[in-house]
Amino acid sequence: MNLICRLLFLTIGLGLFLTPLSAQEDVYRMELGVAVGGSFYMGDANYSTPFKNMGVAGGVMARYLLNLRMALKGNLIAGKISGNTTYIDDKFPGGLEANFKRNVYDLGVQFEYNFWGYNSAQNYIRNQRITPYILGGLGFTFAPEPAENVFTANIPIGVGVKYKLAHRINIGCEWTMRFSLSDKLDVTKKDGLQLNDPFLIKGKGFKNKDSYSFTVFFITYDLFPRCKGCNRE
Repeated sequence: MNLICRLLFLTIGLGLFLTPLSAQEDVYRMELGVAVGGSFYMGDANYSTPFKNMGVAGGVMARYLLNLRMALKGNLIAGKISGNTTYIDDKFPGGLEANFKRNVYDLGVQFEYNFWGYNSAQNYIRNQRITPYILGGLGFTFAPEPAENVFTANIPIGVGVKYKLAHRINIGCEWTMRFSLSDKLDVTKKDGLQLNDPFLIKGKGFKNKDSYSFTVFFITYDLFPRCKGCNRE
């Protein structure tokens, strides 16, 4: 996390230094930045309480701006998830209990749709410096040992809000839920109660699968200006 914090301060400093030199440009093709926040897990050890057992999360993100309302975003985020069956109502076979802690690494792409046209330029109609947005996409999850390595696909959906702090600096907050295709994210030991299918009830698709969430604050810097006479929306 020290590296993430350093990148965060570097992005802010670089943006504040370069903004006056680039104020004449209106629209940019990409954003690049960092995100920090928290993560939690939903599964057999926590099936009903969002934001329980929050861990630390952080990573990098990049947006390709299709237009003022739509963008494609790529992310690489790492987070810590954990759970404990001691404090839930379900009783597992043999009265056994289990707890786990592990890291997850998420690589994904999402499509974002802004509720309003997002830009600071004054010569665009109906643009805002702030906008809420929704997102959805496809991702991949890697969770290394201690029990076994898990690699699976996930479907992210979420909401966020972004604000143009300066001409080329964007800040915001984003919440996403990552629905994985694996029931092994909550397994970190090889003996005792196993939380992958503890009741021996098989499920297809997302049924009886684990999911996790990221809540992050981000800062990004605009890159690659478009030509000033193009894309007037």
